[in-house]
Parts: sequence; structure tokens; C-alpha cells
Amino acid sequence: MYVPPHFAVPDQNALFDLIEKHPFGILITHSNGSLDANHIPFELDRSKGDKGVLNCHVARKNPVWQEVANGDEVLVVFRAAGAYISPNWYPSKHEFHKQVPTWNYLVAHAHGRITVRDDERYVRRNVAKLTHMHEANQPAPWSDAPKDFIDTMAKAIVALEIDITSLVGKFKLSQNKELRDIQNAGETLTAQGAVEVGEAMLAAAAAKPQ
Repeated sequence: MYVPPHFAVPDQNALFDLIEKHPFGILITHSNGSLDANHIPFELDRSKGDKGVLNCHVARKNPVWQEVANGDEVLVVFRAAGAYISPNWYPSKHEFHKQVPTWNYLVAHAHGRITVRDDERYVRRNVAKLTHMHEANQPAPWSDAPKDFIDTMAKAIVALEIDITSLVGKFKLSQNKELRDIQNAGETLTAQGAVEVGEAMLAAAAAKPQ
């Protein structure tokens, strides 16, 4: 991923926050001379390894777990939000007419080494953590499926563990523009409902040196 210095995210915790808030990632693998991409919800364990560990599971019928070997390099892409930016939202455009349309976004790329965990105890623990994470805010968290049904479902999936070796982030929020341009575009986006990108732009404006 091309990351100009003004869009780089050196804060690993900021990227961890993005992954935890937007855990539905794209697992990109390479095997037999071809690329594959699987869309999967992940659970991040910040405490493991130097840069954290990603856990997920796939259907046993999904060939991805058989096409990779333990230790293979993989890439997982997490995208927070994105939004079109009109030049008309930049006050400087109306003075100098030297702005072009663009697209702002927040993404994190997790490079790592994969391990297939075809182990029922690990699978159950992985699913339990992922389910608890997403059911926690439900008024009545799900937990009433019959044991034999759960046993059958657990046997139908395989867990994957990814030890993160490199975490790269890109928050493209018009940081290379004038303060007034960032601020006005961020306010416009927020008013239009693109709140996540809009608020991120306003935070970038607040952090920009005067």
C-alpha cells in the first residue's frame, strides 16, 4: 500500500482500535500460483506476540484452510470508512480554483503468518470469544441453541490464527490541505451523515500544526 508520510499512522493502538471497531476483514492468501480473498470477521488479541494475533474461523468446506500451509504469509485488510470529497468543500478552491475531487478513507493492513487450527477445543474457544464480542450489546445475548446442534456446527468449521508481523495504516483525511479546507470538508461530511470520516477529518484538523 502506498502511504505518503502525511497519511501514515505510526500509532499501533490507533490501528488496533480500527480493527476492533471494524472487525470484518478481507483475508488475502496466495497458493498454487493464484490469489484468493475471503471476507471474514476477526477477533484481535492485542496481548499476544509483538504486534497482536488475529483469530477467525471458516467453513470446513471452504478450501482456503487446505490451500495454505502453516507459516505462509497472508494479508488481512480492514476498512473503517470512506467518503467522496468534493473540491467545492474546500474554501481555497473558490479563491484559487486549484483543487480536484478525491476519496478519503481509513484502512489498516495486517501482514502476518497463518496457522490452521483444526482443533475442536480451539475452535469452540475462538467462536465463543467472537460471539461474546458481538452479542455483548444485545438486550438478550444469544445462548440457547441445543448442545447437539452446537456440537455439529463446531465440527463444520476450522479456525485460523494469524500472528501479525507488520501493521500498516493509512488515514487519508486531507492532511495535506490547508486547515480551513480540512475543517470545512469535515463539517460538510458530518452534516451529510458520513460521520466517521467527517469526525476523523475534524480531529486531523485539530491536530494540524498552526
